[in-house]
Amino acid sequence: MKYLRATLLLGLSLFVLPAFADDDHSLLSADTENYTGYGVIMGMLLLFIAALLVTLRAFRVLTRIILKSQGYTEDATVAELQPVKDKKKENEAWLKLLSLRPLSEEKDLLIDHDFDGIQELDNPTPAWFMYLFYATILFAACYLLNYHVFHFGQLQYEEYKTEMAQAAIDHKAYLSKAANMVDESTVKLTTNPAALASGKMVFTKNCVPCHGAQGQGVVGPNLTDDYWLHGGKINDVFKTIKYGVLTKGMPTWENQLSPKQISDVANFVKSLHGTNPPNARAPQGTKDI
Repeated sequence: MKYLRATLLLGLSLFVLPAFADDDHSLLSADTENYTGYGVIMGMLLLFIAALLVTLRAFRVLTRIILKSQGYTEDATVAELQPVKDKKKENEAWLKLLSLRPLSEEKDLLIDHDFDGIQELDNPTPAWFMYLFYATILFAACYLLNYHVFHFGQLQYEEYKTEMAQAAIDHKAYLSKAANMVDESTVKLTTNPAALASGKMVFTKNCVPCHGAQGQGVVGPNLTDDYWLHGGKINDVFKTIKYGVLTKGMPTWENQLSPKQISDVANFVKSLHGTNPPNARAPQGTKDI
């Protein structure tokens, strides 16, 4: 009992403590913790089975003691604990289930013809097999009516088209969510007309007062030349729009614009390069190579 208690406490400690441990300070890797948990679970199951076997053994011993106290002999006790099965009834049940006749009636089942001394018994097909056969016929009839006559269900090609249509809807929904997962490290340069049109709308609404309608620069710098104050790569432009440059009057747009809008306006700004609008401000910063 003492060893069993110690084993249980050890198993519980290995299983419970990792759950309360901080992931950043855990002494065990995630895989090791998982394997430890699985091992503890299997160990507990084995202990549970062992406990059941011990309990069953205890009941048998207790029953033997009670029977002896009531005056049962050893043979009578064994007979009570291990009753003899009626094999004849078992055989009859199997024969009935398989639609067979007993070996004692084998001579009555022999078919007249034989080949090379080999004869054949005229046993009927088992009832369960016939019921299963009839069930397959019924299933086939229902299948034909359902899929080929009344068209309640979809055939393979129709089901394929339905699943592809649903996949397209799911893909569109995923892209609509994934668009806002972009940041300064994952933003990509694009010439997609829809993205540039969206970026132009954001630029016209928010950026024109400082950078001009054509990006020529007003209070803010010219966005169409080769020179940049904070980097001209798409990642740099995204970062500048997102966090702003407060020391130079560039506001932070992280809270006003979504990541997709920032990506679109950054790409629109990049599309202004080389447009050479009239009255453009003089270059500022360093040349982007």
